[in-house]
Amino acid sequence: MTSPRTTLYKDPFNRKIMGVCAGIADYTGVNALWVRLGAIALTVMGAAPLIIPGYFIAGLLLNKKPAHLYVDPEEQKYWQGVRQSPKRTAREIRSRMRDIDRRLADVETYYVSSNPRLNAEIERLR
Repeated sequence: MTSPRTTLYKDPFNRKIMGVCAGIADYTGVNALWVRLGAIALTVMGAAPLIIPGYFIAGLLLNKKPAHLYVDPEEQKYWQGVRQSPKRTAREIRSRMRDIDRRLADVETYYVSSNPRLNAEIERLR
């Protein structure tokens, strides 16, 4: 089962014709202008028999992107990263968690070392 955040949608909010190029841009994290220029370039270079019907078929088959899907641009960027490289995103999250864990350990060490009563109580619990 796929998450709604990792599904390709057509984007009715940033669309020019049917929202397919805007949806592809949102899915890949590429600027919509570059996706549109690429589609136009492929059409002009002779791929029109594939691009034009494919565009309209995608426009009919793809669901519209839900308005509530992304709360803020940072969340949108995160999910684009997940779609592009899930392993890299997992590594980044593990790295952040290690950093948070290290900082928490530093805070714990500071409070335990500067508070002998707390230190004694922690030792008694062990």
